[in-house]
Amino acid sequence: MQKTEVLGIAFDRVTLKEAVEKIAVFVSDQKPHLIVTANPETVMCAKVDQVFSEVLGKASLVVADGIGVVWAGKVLKSPLPERIPGIELTEQVLSRAAKEGWKVYLLGSEKGVAAKAAENLLGNLPELNIVGTWHGYFKSGAEEKAVIRRIKAAKPDILLVALGVPRQEKWLAAHLGFMKVPVAIGVGGSFNIWAGTQKRAPVWIRKIHLEWFYRLVKEPKRIKRVSVLPIFVLSVLFSRISARR
Repeated sequence: MQKTEVLGIAFDRVTLKEAVEKIAVFVSDQKPHLIVTANPETVMCAKVDQVFSEVLGKASLVVADGIGVVWAGKVLKSPLPERIPGIELTEQVLSRAAKEGWKVYLLGSEKGVAAKAAENLLGNLPELNIVGTWHGYFKSGAEEKAVIRRIKAAKPDILLVALGVPRQEKWLAAHLGFMKVPVAIGVGGSFNIWAGTQKRAPVWIRKIHLEWFYRLVKEPKRIKRVSVLPIFVLSVLFSRISARR
C-alpha cells in the first residue's frame, strides 16, 4: 500500500471505500490490527511523544482525518486521495459489521455514554451485534485488568475505543495482542455524537472543511489543541522547502 509521509507520520493513500475493504480483510485474518484516524493535532502530538510516534508507525492503517493532512500531502507532492473523517469511517465499518455479523464492543467516554451510543446505533442498525460496552473512567491496576478480561471474553471482531488521543492508541497498542481483537479503532468523541450528548457540525460546514472551527466554538477548551495548527502549517512548508534543496 502506498504511503504519504507528513512530518514523520506515514499515511495510507486510500479512499473511504478502500479503507473499509482493508478493514474487512483485517477482520478475516483474525490478527490484531490498530486503525488510526489522524489529523494535524495527532501529527504534532507524535512529534513530541516518541512512544506515540512509534505506535503510529506500527499501526496497520493510518488514514487522513483532517483537511490539514490532505493539504500537507499536496504541498509535499505526495497527494492523498481524500479526507476520511474518523466518525464516517467507523460508521461505514459498523454498517459492514451489521451485514457480515461481526461482533462489536464499545469502550470509553463518560459513564453511560457508551451504552447510550450502543442503544442509538442499534436503533439505526438493528442487525448490529454489540457484545458489550464499558466507560473509560477505569483506574489502572485491578480495574483495568478486569476491563481487559471482559473485552477478551466477549471476543469482539471490532473494538471501538474512545479515550482521547493519544491515550486510546497507546492503550490499544499495549493490550490489543492480549485481548486478541482483530480490529481496534480509536474513535475520540464519536460516542458522544452517537449518544446525542454532542452534535456534529452541519453538513454545509463539513463541506467547506470548517468542522474543526465549529468544534472549537462549541468546545472552547479545545483552543490549546488547535493552537498547534499554525506550527503544523509552518512545519509542512519548511519540510517542502528543505526537500527542494
